[in-house]
Amino acid sequence: MILLYYLLFPLHTTYSGFNVFRYITFRAAMAALVALLVSFLLGPRLIRALTQKHIGQQIRDDGPASHAVKAGTPTMGGALILLALTFSTLLLGDIGNRYVLLALLATVGAGLVGFVDDYLKLTRRSSKGLPPRAKLLGQFVMAFVVALALYYMPKFSTEISLPFIKNFRPDLGVLYVPFAMFVIVGASNAVNLTDGLDGLAIGPVMVAAGTYAVIAYVTGHMKLAEYLQIPYVAGVGELSVFCAAVVAAGLGFLWYNAYPAQMFMGDVGSLALGAALGAVAVMTKNEILLVIVGGVFVAEALSVIFQVASYKLRRKRVFLMAPIHHHYELKGWKEPQIIVRFWIIAFICAVIGLSTLKLR
Repeated sequence: MILLYYLLFPLHTTYSGFNVFRYITFRAAMAALVALLVSFLLGPRLIRALTQKHIGQQIRDDGPASHAVKAGTPTMGGALILLALTFSTLLLGDIGNRYVLLALLATVGAGLVGFVDDYLKLTRRSSKGLPPRAKLLGQFVMAFVVALALYYMPKFSTEISLPFIKNFRPDLGVLYVPFAMFVIVGASNAVNLTDGLDGLAIGPVMVAAGTYAVIAYVTGHMKLAEYLQIPYVAGVGELSVFCAAVVAAGLGFLWYNAYPAQMFMGDVGSLALGAALGAVAVMTKNEILLVIVGGVFVAEALSVIFQVASYKLRRKRVFLMAPIHHHYELKGWKEPQIIVRFWIIAFICAVIGLSTLKLR
């Protein structure tokens, strides 16, 4: 694969115009454009291929009745997102940067788990794929590799920072490994639970990835990190290129996933994107902040936890159906109304999250 960063940047000594490849902001913008272009070029071809091979969505038996019309819609469209963001990151990112490599590892690793899950659903003609324990095992193995690599990375701190708090940064030591694993796997599954309506999950994913693109840049910039009094992580600014690629790949996918969806992302997309957000949150030392920035995902996950716990303990349900977006469907909200309102909430959460960089 041609890596533009290594091919063109050395030319800056002869042609000054190539000097722009030094700047993360330029390469992030270019990565976004490349990811968007790849999505637009390959999207229609992928939809045709999935349709011809009858790779269609399997609908939950206990889901809302209105979802019956979605049966057979091409799924596993998340492969388009993975291809676009991986290609653009490798093309314009510094692949010698360990944080970029680990972010790609987390994304692709979780995507492989999701692919197996989607494949089993298709072959069995059922909404049930991998057994939950096998699915979690695959995710935790991926997260363990990433967390352990970070733990043994020179100068990578095992301290965690707390939003709105300036001088309290507890050092977890070796316990940082399970903590990082929990963040990555938790984010992966939270995005997966959110992916239930056309375009519902990808909107908040783009907002969160855009937010962490900013966070990665300032965290990797010594002067900005010192000014904002946030942890400085040398080299992590390169993740801005990766995050920009996630945003643009998601935007390209949304073109085909907007209501009414021409294709769904499937677990291959939702598990991968959640893991990507979790990994970036860990590497930028803003793990707890993901609870705020990804507030929509947290609410979706908590709604399932409360629903299951309440039913097991009291034999009563808290919501008409979980995750919570189905609750609003059954209350009579139209699908586009739910989607746009959740996007608005995601944007508000992102603004609050960014404000914590200064309000400490």
